[in-house]
Amino acid sequence: MSDTTHEGAIAVSTPPSPDDGLPTADLAAKYGLSVSGARPGLRDYVRQLWGRRHFILAFSQAKLTAQYSQAKLGQLWQVATPLLNAAVYYLIFGLILQTKRGIPQEVFVPFLVTGVFVFTFTQSSVMAGVRAISGNLGLVRALHFPRASLPISFSLQQLQQLLYSMVVLVSVAVIFGSYPTLSWLLVLPALALQFLFNTGLALIMARLGSKTPDLAQLMPFVMRTWMYASGVMFSIPLMLKDKPAWISDVLQYNPAAIYMDLVRFALIDGYGSENLPAHVWLVALAWAVLVAAVGFVYFWKAEERYGRG
Repeated sequence: MSDTTHEGAIAVSTPPSPDDGLPTADLAAKYGLSVSGARPGLRDYVRQLWGRRHFILAFSQAKLTAQYSQAKLGQLWQVATPLLNAAVYYLIFGLILQTKRGIPQEVFVPFLVTGVFVFTFTQSSVMAGVRAISGNLGLVRALHFPRASLPISFSLQQLQQLLYSMVVLVSVAVIFGSYPTLSWLLVLPALALQFLFNTGLALIMARLGSKTPDLAQLMPFVMRTWMYASGVMFSIPLMLKDKPAWISDVLQYNPAAIYMDLVRFALIDGYGSENLPAHVWLVALAWAVLVAAVGFVYFWKAEERYGRG
């Protein structure tokens, strides 16, 4: 199509495009375009995560190696840190405050060390989860990968650290008269369930921490309160025997106490089933599945927003 101008020249006009007036979404659909970094479906997301399993494992191992790389004792701090914490708690709570009353000495020491090591596993997973996205923005913005890889990798890192610590935990149990039996195998499903629970919690905290970095400053206080309420340094039923029963039940059925008690029951000869709440394995499974499922879906819902703005 052409028109003659007032100077006699011929100007060629562009014919209207068939795409004129189409909404942006229709244009994208017409030409097969998609939003960069758009959230995939849940099934596709799980498939992508499985495809990155080698990255998740390698990243967790690299973080574990680098964690104490500047310290002269290196990886020994993986074991020394929770062991020193246990020694401090024994001095304050076991000797000075006498929270061990009702528990024989040969049971209380492994009881305390087990509590510290197992709770530290959850505590470290939560703290690492808070910083999983906000502390790795360079990686998140530079590469395309399912973001859940990061909190899962950090939880796996804490599991590996706990497994190193288990050498000391087993040694303490043996020194105080608890020798290997078939019940020790129960540690494996107990830690597997706790890992599942920790991962779900890390995913929840990763999403919250991605938008609120100050959460990392608040969480140590929350975790300390949780630790004191979970019976790390004392037996909940013995310490609260004069209190209303519902208080003891609430504290015993909280997930941190559940997983500590399962590992104690497995490793310590003098810590029998009478110290466990009813249906403890079912409760442990329920906590693990519920928190893992909720945490995964909650994190996935914000997948396309991580690292933006």
